[in-house]
Amino acid sequence: MPDERGHPDVTEMRLSVLFAALADPVRRGVIDQLVAGEEGVRRMCGSLNPGLSKSTMTHHWRVLREAGLIRQVDLGNRSEIVLRAAELRERFPGLLELLANDVRPVQPV
Repeated sequence: MPDERGHPDVTEMRLSVLFAALADPVRRGVIDQLVAGEEGVRRMCGSLNPGLSKSTMTHHWRVLREAGLIRQVDLGNRSEIVLRAAELRERFPGLLELLANDVRPVQPV
């Protein structure tokens, strides 16, 4: 059962849901940036915004969160996200390495 913020437990993560989340170029661009960055570092949601409206990005954060790709931390007046790298490696060994080897430039929207 997902927690109160919608983060699924590692045992609930499904590859089909992750692939569906990664199929969108905006979400894939966010994950590419997180995979390429330092592991475990939280990023402000606004720092990963490719120029889209706040409501559109809120939708993308929800999809990524509910797929289990990110953990979103509410800090009151802002949110930060972090790639769930250790949990993804546990559930889907090799997935992050595949994504890291397939990083492509983020396309402007």
